[in-house]
Amino acid sequence: MLPIDRPSKIICVGLNYRDHAEEQGVPPPDAPLLFAKWPNALIGPGEPIVIPPIVTKCDFEAELGVVIGERVGRVSAENALEAVAGYICVNDASARDLQFADGQWTRGKSPDTFCPVGPHLVPRDDIPDPQNLAIRAVLNGETMQDSSTANTVFGVAELIAYITQTITLEPGDLIATGTPAGVGVFRTPPVFMQPGDEITIEIEGLGALTNPVAAA
Repeated sequence: MLPIDRPSKIICVGLNYRDHAEEQGVPPPDAPLLFAKWPNALIGPGEPIVIPPIVTKCDFEAELGVVIGERVGRVSAENALEAVAGYICVNDASARDLQFADGQWTRGKSPDTFCPVGPHLVPRDDIPDPQNLAIRAVLNGETMQDSSTANTVFGVAELIAYITQTITLEPGDLIATGTPAGVGVFRTPPVFMQPGDEITIEIEGLGALTNPVAAA
């Protein structure tokens, strides 16, 4: 069961961890790199990530999710966290073959089931510092990503302030704040999720989000 209301939009942030930029051999961005996932991608804990027949490179991305609690536009970074309802684990599953072939990311990021969230929404007040949380991705019992939200280039407050300069956020909107180093596509050799796998995203204070992987 989906643990949040279906949002009007899912806004994601690329290259927002210094270690993730480093593993790609690129400098961290000067401003947040935003892209979209569509709400059709959302699933809850325990539901399968279903790989479409045309996808051969299905990757995992552990991310801190931010759920907005009130309508907010052009907010300052100093006041931005007041708009947060809570935090949740997100797996920004990515069809790397589609993502890189298209040259833009929407299709490769938005296949049905490619945005697991859970296990539940943790209220904002229970997470006093979202920029100091351990974050991991564990594939079939093996730790693939192991970092901290302290490594983000832009924190939650900065992201909300940046987004709302041009995009009004509505209650229930989801921001996926980027992923650390260790994703499958940049490993040697690359590691992609396969039918029969199990992927878990763990974030300190937010619990563990586990999903099986299946073929369409």
